[in-house]
Amino acid sequence: MTQALTKLLLRPDFILVGGNNWKPIKNGELLVENDRILYVGPRRQYEGREIDREIEGKNKLIMPGLVNAHTHAAMTLFRGYADDMALMNWLEKKIWPAEARLTPEDIYWGTMLAIGEMIRGGITCFADMYFHMDMVAQACLESGIRAALSQGLIGLDKAKGAAGIIESKNIVSRWHGAGEGRITIMLGPHAPYTCPPQYLVEVMEVAADLDLPLHIHLAETRNEVKESLQKHNKRPVELMDSIGLFQHKVLAAHCVHLSQEEINILASKGVAIAHNPGSNLKLGSGIAPLADLLKEGALVALGTDGAASNNNLDILEELRLAALLAKGSQEDPSLIPAHQALDMATLNGVKSLFLEDGLGVLKTHSPADIIMLDLEKPHLNPLHELDAHLVYAAQSSDVEMVMVKGKILMEKRRLLTIDEERVFYEANTRATHLTY
Repeated sequence: MTQALTKLLLRPDFILVGGNNWKPIKNGELLVENDRILYVGPRRQYEGREIDREIEGKNKLIMPGLVNAHTHAAMTLFRGYADDMALMNWLEKKIWPAEARLTPEDIYWGTMLAIGEMIRGGITCFADMYFHMDMVAQACLESGIRAALSQGLIGLDKAKGAAGIIESKNIVSRWHGAGEGRITIMLGPHAPYTCPPQYLVEVMEVAADLDLPLHIHLAETRNEVKESLQKHNKRPVELMDSIGLFQHKVLAAHCVHLSQEEINILASKGVAIAHNPGSNLKLGSGIAPLADLLKEGALVALGTDGAASNNNLDILEELRLAALLAKGSQEDPSLIPAHQALDMATLNGVKSLFLEDGLGVLKTHSPADIIMLDLEKPHLNPLHELDAHLVYAAQSSDVEMVMVKGKILMEKRRLLTIDEERVFYEANTRATHLTY
């Protein structure tokens, strides 16, 4: 169990407040009271003031927690099972048959494995789309992480599609706002090629009635674009725009194959984009036009996708890939500077999940979602530009402490809310029966 502290004082060598401000506060301090940041800034004297605990941070850096804006958490159970295959071949021959054997308990333990990995990598919040979301929500509740969850909806079969909408409504009633607000619910139509336009209209009506965002895969592969043009005479983004999807709050994953017109649509309609460079590379899907999206003012966050197509849940790796791919593919080293990459991994992630104001930045009254990194590593010295170090050199193993909503979930690399030994045993046992 995590400790119940009222006031916790952090005094690291460096504080990065984030929120478009990545200049370090040297020898500063941050005071957490209950679940909120009470103060961040220069060090003060606390003699005679009541502090429950003080953590000195020599050679340490604290910053906002990282956000994984798109994943399928329980797919950790398929990590390393179906590699080096094209997307549809991968889905149809390997993943979908294995997923048909998933039990609710499998989902719970696969999600626990994912959450442990994400916490260890400094992720304090993630967006998930998968099955048996009651079990995913339970894992989030117990582990203390923040999450925006959506039941994956498939509309190719009318009866199953209707049942999925009913189940999504039930999940909203059971879990939206649970964990003192840590858990929120989105609606998750899988993709335009698995959710016909009429079904998407039904989902959109539910989203409007419940005032919930939508989480969807969009324009991931060239073949998806080709089939959309054949069936609808419109590219995927154009099709979604024509049916009114973007009149709602939308988180669109991937967005790899886009025309300039589609880029303009996504930016002008305020669509949040979850950029998944690692998964897109591994599946051979291509390289998203990140620099062009940002140039037009699009909101872009970072995701890992599932661990079956990545094969890890490491956002520090994703932000590095995002920056380097943009620079290399367009032969321009000035693209995606370090501070912009960090924005995508923090504040943009919060915005893309449509979470409360104040998250994603360390400021007074903001929720205390904080991570601390150990700078006493060869690859992080000398300490020239810390934002650049985080993007181009830092590793997930540098994360030493993770706090969500004022509760410490990991300290000195030890998980406090997850029994890793039990999780490893359950995940390995269940993965064996799923992939026989």
